[in-house]
Amino acid sequence: MRNEQSVSYTPRDLSNSEKVRRNLSRYWQLYLMVVIPVIYYIIFRYIPMFGNIIAFRKYRAGGNIFGQEWSGLRYFKQFMKDHTFWKAFANTLILNIGYLLVRFPLTLIFALLINEIRNLHWKKFVQTVSYLPHFISMVIVAGMIKELLSTSGPINAALAGMGNEKINFIALAEWFRTIFIVSGLWQSLGWGTILYLAAMSGINPSLYEAASVDGANHFQRVWHVTIPCILPTITTLLILDIGGLVGSGGAFEKVFLLYNPMTYKTADIISTYVYRMGIGSNTGGNFSYATAVGLFEGLINLVLLTIANKISKKVSDSSLW
Repeated sequence: MRNEQSVSYTPRDLSNSEKVRRNLSRYWQLYLMVVIPVIYYIIFRYIPMFGNIIAFRKYRAGGNIFGQEWSGLRYFKQFMKDHTFWKAFANTLILNIGYLLVRFPLTLIFALLINEIRNLHWKKFVQTVSYLPHFISMVIVAGMIKELLSTSGPINAALAGMGNEKINFIALAEWFRTIFIVSGLWQSLGWGTILYLAAMSGINPSLYEAASVDGANHFQRVWHVTIPCILPTITTLLILDIGGLVGSGGAFEKVFLLYNPMTYKTADIISTYVYRMGIGSNTGGNFSYATAVGLFEGLINLVLLTIANKISKKVSDSSLW
C-alpha cells in the first residue's frame, strides 16, 4: 500500500477571491458592523459629490438637479471679486489657526499630565470630567455661553461687583474670537487626549526603566521617551488639523448659533457665508454660487492636506500616505 501524504495549504496558496471568501465566512460579524458606516458614507458623502456640477451650471429650484445651462467659471469669478467672501475666508483662517495654536499644544500637555497620574480612580475621574463637555449638544453650549456672557449673567455681575462697566460680549465683534477659542478649548481639551493616551499606553515600560538607569529625571523621561514614541500620532493629528484650516469642521454650528450682524466682521466664516448665499432668508437661493464657494473651500483643504503630508514625510518620516 502506498502511504498517502496529506497536503497542507497555506494562505499564500489561495487566490485572492478565495482569501476574501474565507475572511467573509470567518469574520462576517465584523464585516456586518462595517456595512452601516459604509452605506452612510456612500449615501451622504459620495453621492452628493455629483451635485458639485451645479458650480459650473446655472441651477434653478424645481428644475433639473444638475442645472439648466452651462455657466463655466462664472460663479468662481463672481465670488473671487466679492470682498465679503474674502473677509469670510480671512475670518475662517484666523479662527481655525488661532484655535489650532491654542488647542493642539494644550491637548498634548493635558494628555501628558493625565498619563502621569498614578491613582487609577482619580485618573478615571479626571478623564470622565474632561470628556463630558464633548457630548453636550452645541445648541446647549451656545445657550450656556450666551447666558454666561449676557449683561445680566454671572460674568458681568462679577465685573459690576468689582466696579467695572458691564460688557455686552456677544454683541462686540472684537470678543467673538476669544469666545470661540476658549469655549472650543473647554469642549475639546479632554476628548482630544484619547488618541494620545492610547499611544502612550503602548510604550514599552522598559524604555522608562532604561532612561532611569541612565540618570534621566522625570521631565527628561517624558521628553526623550514619551514624546518620541507618540510622535507619529502627533504628526498625523497635526496633518489632519492643517488640512482642515479652511474647512468649517464643527465650527459652523457654533458660529451660526453665536454670531449676529453686529459680529459679522470677525465671526462670518466660509460655511456661514455659503449658508446665507444658498438658503439664507435674505440673500439665499443662489445655489450654484454657494456650491462654487464650497467646492473652492474643499480644493484649498485638499492642497493644504497634501502640502502638510509631504512636509511631515520629509521632516519626521511620518505621513498619512
